[in-house]
Amino acid sequence: MARRLRARPALPPHAPGLKIGLFGGSFNPPHEGHRAASLIALHRLGLDAVWWLVSPANPLKDARDLAPFPKRMAAAHALAQHPRIEVTGIEAEIGARYTYQTIRYLKGRCPGVRFVWIMGADNLANFHRWQRWQEIAAAVPIVVVDRPGSTLAATHAPGATVLAPYRRDASQARVFALQKPPAILFLYGPRSTLSSTALRSPRP
Repeated sequence: MARRLRARPALPPHAPGLKIGLFGGSFNPPHEGHRAASLIALHRLGLDAVWWLVSPANPLKDARDLAPFPKRMAAAHALAQHPRIEVTGIEAEIGARYTYQTIRYLKGRCPGVRFVWIMGADNLANFHRWQRWQEIAAAVPIVVVDRPGSTLAATHAPGATVLAPYRRDASQARVFALQKPPAILFLYGPRSTLSSTALRSPRP
């Protein structure tokens, strides 16, 4: 009997030449800060879309605090509410545990798409702890969206120090997605004090 071919995981709409921001995270829960950062990157960088990559787990966080994956996906869909923000669970579908695996897969699956990795300044502070973080930096340009209380710590973190020679000026934002990595850009705009950790904590 012939083996049935496994269907490839579905991806949001894409095509060669499009500029797409990748915003990964647990979204545990998603909040307006995620949406605000996405909209800043979308408009300032002239992106065609931002994909929210809802991760099945975060290797740097306690899995016991993680809400069920379907619940986080549903909450992300409910919050996004924008024609150019796409919510995807591709990491769970392909079995990717680390960001570098996801980026490898997407670049191989979507030739010609100009991907940009989006992160908050709080994540840049820990970027050097990510699995194969230097491979990530060599694969896609990285845009860092300012977060209250994280800017100074982020710019002095080990990962930011290594990437400092590749920092681009904000005036290059519209062409940043076309830059050859490594490349890093800081974006400043309306800031949200919301965090998933704070939203999970019980009120006193």
